[in-house]
Amino acid sequence: MPVARDIVRTYSAPRRVTRALYSMGQREDRAIMWLMIGCFMMFTSRLPALQRNAVGTGTDFRQDTIYALFSWLILAPLLFYAIAFILFGVTRAVRPSATAYGARLAVFWGWLAATPLALFYGLLVGFNGLNHPGTVLVGAIWLAALIWFWINGLIETSKAI
Repeated sequence: MPVARDIVRTYSAPRRVTRALYSMGQREDRAIMWLMIGCFMMFTSRLPALQRNAVGTGTDFRQDTIYALFSWLILAPLLFYAIAFILFGVTRAVRPSATAYGARLAVFWGWLAATPLALFYGLLVGFNGLNHPGTVLVGAIWLAALIWFWINGLIETSKAI
C-alpha cells in the first residue's frame, strides 16, 4: 500500500494500519526509511521558524539550517532508537509477546504518521510565533496524535500471536 494512504488511514484506524504493516514481516530497511523520512519532514517543518528567527534576531539562517539538518538527520534517529528500546522494555514488562522490531515499527511509523501535523505546526510557528494560541493548540494536537499512534502501535505489535 502507498505510504501516503497509510498515513491518512492511521488517523482513523491506527491499529489496523499498524497490524497491516507488522504483518508484512520484519523489514529493518522499511522501518529506518519511515524514521528517516519522518526526521527529514521534521527538519522541513523547522525551516519557517528558523527563517522567522533569522529575520527577527539577525542570526545566520544558513548556519541554523545546517545545525537543524544535522540534528534531525543524525542525532534524532539515534534518539528514536533509544525511545523505541525504552518503550520495548516497558511493553515487554506488560506484554511478554512484545518484540523489539514491533516497538521500532510502532515508534517509527507513529513518528512518520504524525508529520503532517508537525508540518502544519512548523508553518504556524514560522507565521505566528511559538506562543500564539493557535500554534500551541496545533502543537498539542500533534503531540497527542503522536502519543496516540505510539500507544496503539505498541498495543497492536505486542499482541500474542
